[in-house]
Amino acid sequence: MRFKTLAAVAALATVSYAAQAHGPTRQKVSQTIEINAPADKVWAVLGNFQDASWIPVVEKTEGKGGNEVKASRVLTLKGGATVEEELAKYDAEKKTYMYRITKVDVKTLPVNDYSSTIEVEGDGAKSKVTWRGAFYRGYMNNDPPPDLNDDASKAAVLGLYKAGLDNVKAKAEKGS
Repeated sequence: MRFKTLAAVAALATVSYAAQAHGPTRQKVSQTIEINAPADKVWAVLGNFQDASWIPVVEKTEGKGGNEVKASRVLTLKGGATVEEELAKYDAEKKTYMYRITKVDVKTLPVNDYSSTIEVEGDGAKSKVTWRGAFYRGYMNNDPPPDLNDDASKAAVLGLYKAGLDNVKAKAEKGS
């Protein structure tokens, strides 16, 4: 009887430890905006990987490789922080690209292993831009501090997406 009790306790401890050791799960977010401008005009605003000036927090973009896969860029943000990114896919005809953050301080953007896709779809004089991202929270271990947990990471990315897309809309609709 004692052996069965010990075995049950050991099994329960193993299950409990495994649940605690799970760590973070990949988060996915998406933001879409309707724009009163043709897709070509919208793509002209955000389609060049080497120009992230449409993102309001970006002060300057420096990069190499143009819009070729493996092209890189360093975004210098207002306040001086930097974000390093690499282009993974680019299709001008379909008006879409995918990139990854290769280096960022979690105090700047509370994420790890971040990848993102931007897509422009047109319907005559109107367009729809979708910006999707997948990432892990800023703190990769269990019990993250509030500023590095899943909710904080999602809120930071969605805030960035909203500000960026609102700015694309303003730029593309200007003069339309």
